[in-house]
Amino acid sequence: MSKNKFSDKFKEGVSVQEIEDFTRKHSSEVFSGLGLIIGAISSIFGFFTGPGLTIMFAALGAILGIFFPQPVERGLKQGYAYIFKQEKSTQLILGGVKILVAIFLPFVLFGIFGLLAGTSFHYYTRLAQTFTDHKPPRPSRKKSSEEHD
Repeated sequence: MSKNKFSDKFKEGVSVQEIEDFTRKHSSEVFSGLGLIIGAISSIFGFFTGPGLTIMFAALGAILGIFFPQPVERGLKQGYAYIFKQEKSTQLILGGVKILVAIFLPFVLFGIFGLLAGTSFHYYTRLAQTFTDHKPPRPSRKKSSEEHD
């Protein structure tokens, strides 16, 4: 999308039909985003649990994701595969459950996002290490005294 198209779209506004189409196409992402926003608000203001428990579960999930990436990734894949195999109405119900969990138990939602963050961190640090392993060694800048006798 060019910059002019984006600014024109921003000036015109977005129709309700376009929002509905986007939400139907990306319902899991929309519910996850709403869950994060609602969970953060619920946690910050301590509606049911405080922010300390939420931060602890997010950190614990990230640590588990870093140290045990394969089992965590396998479990997350199975969970998301189960969600995406369901009918659209069941996916909407599961999205509503995600919103309810975000309101009442935000630490559970943030723990899952911590797992995602940990496995992602593990993957990208391993990927970055392969880039540095294949670099040719830098030549030393020392002048050898044996070269110029």
